[in-house]
Amino acid sequence: MPSTETLKEANRQMTVCNACRYCEGFCAVFPAMLQRRTFAEPDLTYLANLCHGCQGCYYACQYAPPHELEINVPKNFAVLRHETFADYAWPGFLGRLFKANGLVVSLAIAFALALVLLLTFALADPAVVFGSHGGEGAFYRVIPYEAMVWPFGLVFLFALVAMVMGGVRYWRDTAGASAIRLTAGALGGGVWDALTLKNLGGGGGGCNYPDEQFSEARRWFHHFTFYGFLLCFAATSVATVYHHGLGWVAPYSLASAPVMLGTAGGIGLLIGPAGLLWLKVKADPAPRVAALVGMDVAFLVLLFAVSLTGLALLVMRETAAMGSLLAIHLGFVLALFATLPYGKMVHGIYRFLALVQYAAERRQGR
Repeated sequence: MPSTETLKEANRQMTVCNACRYCEGFCAVFPAMLQRRTFAEPDLTYLANLCHGCQGCYYACQYAPPHELEINVPKNFAVLRHETFADYAWPGFLGRLFKANGLVVSLAIAFALALVLLLTFALADPAVVFGSHGGEGAFYRVIPYEAMVWPFGLVFLFALVAMVMGGVRYWRDTAGASAIRLTAGALGGGVWDALTLKNLGGGGGGCNYPDEQFSEARRWFHHFTFYGFLLCFAATSVATVYHHGLGWVAPYSLASAPVMLGTAGGIGLLIGPAGLLWLKVKADPAPRVAALVGMDVAFLVLLFAVSLTGLALLVMRETAAMGSLLAIHLGFVLALFATLPYGKMVHGIYRFLALVQYAAERRQGR
């Protein structure tokens, strides 16, 4: 469970906010807070994950530091979220990977790149790796299909199961403790709020990020990142249908659905992470937790590297650089898959479930 001090401080701040209510017109956190008179651990966990870190409440608050009450909801909730990520991780002993996530991701990248490069040169002659290949099955002349699909498929499956298990644990402890009924309407409301990133609008006009000025930049860069990721996933899914359903072997033409989807997604995963990194460099340090910046940066850099190497592979796939680029790209992809359940990606799972709970509470008149 989160530390006693973190929960105690979150309880204190929510009690003050519940008495003040100046921010009740802001994001979903404050209407949800108003439905509670006391704040047990499940309530605080839910509210922390419902928070999108727009920081509007911090700059609007008359009790923010240097006031003696020191109300800093975005910072306190960031700490609480980080602790719940570790608590809900599956298997449980891997939850400690959150504590030094930037280092963990860096080591995972180094290990994955080394592993894929070593396997590439072990399975293929250097003349093949550094040769030019074109036409159907060109990628598999460098790395055999089975060596490419099975290890990556198993790692991705494990990551998927781990994230689902974490989400189940979270839902059981938060919505389950509040006897929330999951309905189609609540699910649809949560999906809509997640797809539109409604709560990154703060109290109106966007986030107060990277400083106290209102800006839609963070919302747009999140959109580029989120939809870029979905497009890349769609490209992989369509390519799987092509290969196994239709017998069409990669690489595919530039006009094919997998390439067009992957290109659009790759561009999104260049713009989004780069923009979010730029905002983090400029961001006011007061409402954020310096110790947690490494996890955010590591995830964004990894997404950017996957996209950059993927697009480079597309451009140079018929040159002598293809074999090396393929191995490097797959190394970054393997590192991404391996760290998904133990890095910043999981915030999307818990935040989505919090949005579903919020939609359910509104429909149940709470």
